[in-house]
Amino acid sequence: MTSRNVTKPGTNIAIAQANPTAAYLHIPFCRRRCYYCDFPISVLGDRLRGETSGTMRQYADRLCQEIQAAPDYGAKLETVFFGGGTPSLLAVEQLQQLLLCLKQRFGLDPLAEISMEIDPGTFDLAHIQGYQAAGINRVSLGVQAFQPEILSACGRTHTAADIDQAVDWLHQADIKNYSLDLISGLPHQTIEHWQASLERAIALQPQHISIYDLTIEPNTAFGKWYQPGVAPLPSDDRSAAMYRLAQQVLTQAGFDHYEISNYARPGYQCRHNRVYWQNRPYYGFGMGATSYLKTQRFGRPRKLREYYRWVDSYQQTRMIDCPPTPPAEQLLDGLMVGLRLAEGIDLAVLNQQFGSETVERLQKRLRPYIQQGWVEIVAAGATSARLRLSDPEGFLFSNVVLTALFEEFD
Repeated sequence: MTSRNVTKPGTNIAIAQANPTAAYLHIPFCRRRCYYCDFPISVLGDRLRGETSGTMRQYADRLCQEIQAAPDYGAKLETVFFGGGTPSLLAVEQLQQLLLCLKQRFGLDPLAEISMEIDPGTFDLAHIQGYQAAGINRVSLGVQAFQPEILSACGRTHTAADIDQAVDWLHQADIKNYSLDLISGLPHQTIEHWQASLERAIALQPQHISIYDLTIEPNTAFGKWYQPGVAPLPSDDRSAAMYRLAQQVLTQAGFDHYEISNYARPGYQCRHNRVYWQNRPYYGFGMGATSYLKTQRFGRPRKLREYYRWVDSYQQTRMIDCPPTPPAEQLLDGLMVGLRLAEGIDLAVLNQQFGSETVERLQKRLRPYIQQGWVEIVAAGATSARLRLSDPEGFLFSNVVLTALFEEFD
């Protein structure tokens, strides 16, 4: 443009002040930086990983220090997500350390979804079995593409053979709940490449597939080399065709298109990511991570040294003193994330939270897009209705719709 779904739809704005039951941990280490990446990471090189890197051991200790100083609102964690970076560079012992720290600080629900991003070529069978024994029960595999030339053009360190080996190890470890990540709109990528990647992904039998459209960020290698929509990048029309093709191929294969960029087989939506899309509160820990607590978002430094200084100063203990987000901003935050979901937003919840006048303004502003077929208002029981984007056209033009809403309410 990452299991069982036990969250309740329609609460994406009103529950922003609830106690957090989700935690994101950022593991910022990578072997090298991919050409499209602007995430806060620290490059280790090809030879180091958690077992051999003093830097990673120190980081795990500081991450625990931050967790131990965080406010505890009394609710056990129901989802945990290890993102990166490349969390699969962690030693099993480091993952165990971090999960134990979370459990001691907040408690872990026995049925918690505990997800981990892993990259092909960065782990072996013993690692994945160790991660699973530590508590990982959902895996997101960063495939991105299956064509060697496209992987190389993106600066990825893994090969197509590494992808097959990684999936084979997941099967050997009997990890059924795994997702594959793909990127569309990459340099030199054709519709034929994209269709082949979709078909290959389906053949690997994941329960979940995430489809991300390449975004050219200014401070990346791609940002220096390429302009969006200009060769060797696909044109805007070609990128839109890739989005429509993904929707067609994956839904026909039995995947539910439950969010703009995400598809799942029944019962396997990502519970943790739904926390974000429903605008629910969550803890964020680690370099560059963001928390959303009591309607206030808190970022952390994006450089390792500055992050360590921040942890040592215990600034995170003052987060609860920050003022709450203004109602207009809460509304826009809720609309921005809630409209990413296929189910959309419950208008009764909006009415309760922000009043009937706001709902009327919202519907009036969206009338042209309703007539265009990008926005839908559908019945949800006898007394309520849901506001949602159509699939695929509404999702495809979501930025246009959201821009109109920001102009109306910001």
